[in-house]
Amino acid sequence: MTVSPKLSVRLHGGIDPRRSIELARIAEASGFASLWFAENPFNRGMLPAAAACAAATSRIGIGIGVVNPYNRHPTLIAMEIGALDEIAGGRARLGIGSGIASATARMGLRSDRPLAAARDAITIVRAMLKGEEVNYNGGIFSAHKVKLEYAPLRPDMPLLMAARGDRALALCGAIADGAMISNLCPPQFTQHAVGVVARAAHEAGRSAPAEVIQYVACAVRSDRSEAHRLAKTMIGEMLPAYWSLGERVPSAKSAMLRAKDLAQSDIAGAVEQLRAGEPAPDVLDDRFLAAFAIAGTPQDCLAQAQRYFAAGATELALSFAGSEPERDMKLLGAAMA
Repeated sequence: MTVSPKLSVRLHGGIDPRRSIELARIAEASGFASLWFAENPFNRGMLPAAAACAAATSRIGIGIGVVNPYNRHPTLIAMEIGALDEIAGGRARLGIGSGIASATARMGLRSDRPLAAARDAITIVRAMLKGEEVNYNGGIFSAHKVKLEYAPLRPDMPLLMAARGDRALALCGAIADGAMISNLCPPQFTQHAVGVVARAAHEAGRSAPAEVIQYVACAVRSDRSEAHRLAKTMIGEMLPAYWSLGERVPSAKSAMLRAKDLAQSDIAGAVEQLRAGEPAPDVLDDRFLAAFAIAGTPQDCLAQAQRYFAAGATELALSFAGSEPERDMKLLGAAMA
């Protein structure tokens, strides 16, 4: 199956749910394909905002990206996503990932064997959405004599998997309907990831997952220099945390280091300056923009999005920089139209 490239909007727990409804309506009116709801640990939960936005719109897709099965058992995930899909009238998609280990540990939960957790979650959720009685003994999660007490709207709802390391990407290719790629992953990583997923799918005797959703920072302005400044500020807010994650999770660092023109010393040096309080627009040059964002005029952004689509992404979920995302959405939507 071929999927036409799409531009979507990423929302998150840092946004008041009532504000999310406003942004959802603007995104739909501006022609974006979907809303993707990211859940940050210990911030607002994503499901209330997703449900409210589903009820307030009629066309735009409603994506959950991603659910962590360590703090939501797969049976609960199936219960909730089935209900959300009813509210959305069949517009929901679900991304599953093993979450942030440090946050999971703070809940007193073990987060070892994340690939087994993802496999168990996708297996249980998929069977429950098909209306089956589930009897499954997993390595992390199990379900015995479990069946939804209502008929799910779509037994074939796409189940996507967040992945970054090669083993996770291979599992995604073997069992999922699509892949989800995090922020701060350059197009060069996208191309690598899509290749690993496709090879694993072929080895498993199945078609390559049709969807590759990638989160990307974005700033749109008629003034290109203003957009670049906003995008660099946004990257500067994320980069130290992602680099710290990379120190603990080698695949996270490896993904960033696939950027064409950035060496490890470049990123490490920038992180050191950012942590010292230097302004991100002064620290980060245009190589960081090329690697980790799309930014500039609306036409610039549409052209830059093609780098990700050429690498194999089918949909970009854009995180808009600054305090006026509706401004960016309207500008980019007009250019898309």
